[in-house]
Amino acid sequence: MSDEKNAYIEAARQVIFSLRLPKAQHNERSALCLLALLNLTPDKAWSEAENPLIGITPIMDWAQTHYGKVYAPNTRETVRRQTMHQFCDAGVALYNPDKPDRPVNSPKAVYQIEPAALALLRTFGTPAWHDSLTAYLGERETLVARYAKEREQNHIPVQIAPNQQIILSPGAHSELIRAIIENFAPRFAPGSVLAYVGDTGEKWGYFDAALLSKLNVNVDSHGKMPDVVLYFTEKNWLLLVESVTSHGPIDGKRHAELAKLFAGSKAGLVYVTAFPNRAVMGRYLSEIAWETDVWIADAPSHLIHLNGERFLGPYPSA
Repeated sequence: MSDEKNAYIEAARQVIFSLRLPKAQHNERSALCLLALLNLTPDKAWSEAENPLIGITPIMDWAQTHYGKVYAPNTRETVRRQTMHQFCDAGVALYNPDKPDRPVNSPKAVYQIEPAALALLRTFGTPAWHDSLTAYLGERETLVARYAKEREQNHIPVQIAPNQQIILSPGAHSELIRAIIENFAPRFAPGSVLAYVGDTGEKWGYFDAALLSKLNVNVDSHGKMPDVVLYFTEKNWLLLVESVTSHGPIDGKRHAELAKLFAGSKAGLVYVTAFPNRAVMGRYLSEIAWETDVWIADAPSHLIHLNGERFLGPYPSA
C-alpha cells in the first residue's frame, strides 16, 4: 500500500478517535469503512467527501478497489457487527435512510454518513476543524438520541399478554409474526401461552425457557427453532409455527427437523405454516408437508388442513 493511501487510513483513524468512538473501532477496518462512507479515494481532499448509500459487501469491494485491502467474504459479519453497528450507535452513520423499515437481514441494507457528521468531516485538515468538532460533539448526544428514537419507531410492537409487549425488528417477516400472535393464536388456540418468538435482528426474540423445560423441551441456540412456539394449555399442544414471507414452509425436511428438535415434548406437536396472503402461499403450495396446517394472515378466520383425520391437532409419531 502506498504512503498516500496509508496517510488517508491514518487520518481516518484519527477522525474516529476524535469522534470518541470506542477503542475497538480505532483500527484499519473501521478507517476504511469511514473512507468508503465518504467515497474518499486517495485522490480527493476531505472537503470533497460524499454521502453515497452503500452496503457491507460494496464497502469491502470499495476498500479493495481503492486501497488494495482484500477482505475474505466471511469478514462481512465482522464489518457489520464490529464497525458499522458502532458507527450507527454513535450517530456517525445512518442505517437504511432510504427505507427505514427495510428488514435487518435484507441483502439490500445500506448505510450513509449522517449529514452533520459529513459537514464536520469536510472540515478535517482545515482551520475550521477544531471548532466544528467541538460544536459537533456538543450536539452529538442529542443527534444519537433522535436517530435512536427514529429507529425505534420502525420496530414492530407485539402484544403477547394484556400488559406485556415485545419489540421485533422491522420487516414483513416480523409483521407476519405479529399477526400469528395477535390474530391466529386467539382464534385457533385461545388462551395459549407464548413460549418462543424468533426475530430477524436477534434470533431469540422471546424465550420462556421455564415453560419449555416443564414440557420436557430442551433446546439451545444451535437448534433451528420455528418462528413462533405457542403452548395451547387447554389441549396440551405445542403449536410450531413458521412465518413464511421469503423462505420455505414446513416441508418434509423441516417437519423432520422440528420433530427431532421437540422429540421429548410432553405436549402434542402441531405444525403450522403461516403466509401473509394466498399469492405467497401459491409459490410454496407443492412443498408443504402433509398432516400440517396452513394459516393465511389476510384471511385470518380460515385454516387449511393438509389431509389426515384431524382438523387441527397433533399426530402420533410413527
